[in-house]
Amino acid sequence: MPESTPASTPASNNPTALRIAPAPTTIVSAKPVVLPAPGRGEDLQVRVSAPATGGDLPVVVLSHGFGWSMDGYAPLADFWAARGFVVVQPTHLDSRTLGLPADDPRTPRIWRIRVEDLVRVLDGLDVLEAAVPGLGGRLDRGRTAVAGHSWGAQTASTLLGARVLDPDGAPGEDLSDPRVKAGVLLTPPGRGGDDLTPFAVENLPFMNPSFDGMTTPALIVAGDRDQSALTTRGPDWFTDPYHLSPGSKSLLTLFGAEHSLGGIPGYEVAETTDESPERVALVQQLTWAYLRSALDPADTGWKAAQAALEEAPHPLGSLQSK
Repeated sequence: MPESTPASTPASNNPTALRIAPAPTTIVSAKPVVLPAPGRGEDLQVRVSAPATGGDLPVVVLSHGFGWSMDGYAPLADFWAARGFVVVQPTHLDSRTLGLPADDPRTPRIWRIRVEDLVRVLDGLDVLEAAVPGLGGRLDRGRTAVAGHSWGAQTASTLLGARVLDPDGAPGEDLSDPRVKAGVLLTPPGRGGDDLTPFAVENLPFMNPSFDGMTTPALIVAGDRDQSALTTRGPDWFTDPYHLSPGSKSLLTLFGAEHSLGGIPGYEVAETTDESPERVALVQQLTWAYLRSALDPADTGWKAAQAALEEAPHPLGSLQSK
């Protein structure tokens, strides 16, 4: 059902946080919005959050990490929505809220169904817009981005042009979507093959990406202490989508950050091993600034954010671009 709340974050009052984004405005959020999904096994449930006022609003489709749902990632979804974005969060089939058994016949295809979920959202923007009171006519469909964390980052990357390699090493189907103009990939998985642990090779065959065709502009965010059980490498594995993709890309490396990047999946989340409101605040500010400028070349927020991070006396991370 619709909710109307003044969006704020605990980190917003931190005196050490960068302040690039404007103060939050009231947001309206509706859930669950249901999109028919023939052949999926069940319809797609979505949450839509947006500013209560304003027009020509850009759209961000946010793909959750393994086990999460449309109710996760409030530190990002609320922050973006309170500062001018329409944020759409689908619940993928791997969500703990759905309780899909491991032996479900759809399990081997969930990685692909996840991608289809994002495309279904893009195809269903008219339905989603109509489901939120007062949102009609306020979306700017020409400014659409995708974002994701962990498995969600790999899901989002396919719409940017990343492809999954077949067992023989040939690139699989091109699933890029021309409607998507930019992306934010938070701790995205890196290369497959010999860089994967035996567990990942056996259980996650889709985790074998090629970034050669990922030409859409994107910001990649990685933690320099994110040691994954899926790779034989160290935290630099999560920077592969930056280093191995062509085109305009930026890489934010967070100092001391592990996989939750300080707590972006939600406030007081038990699986956050590196809780840091300051780090979350930095991710909020920089991802917001990046999305604004990537979707509007006249916007100077990203340049301001880069300068602010460079000039910070005790920066929490570093930025590089190509």
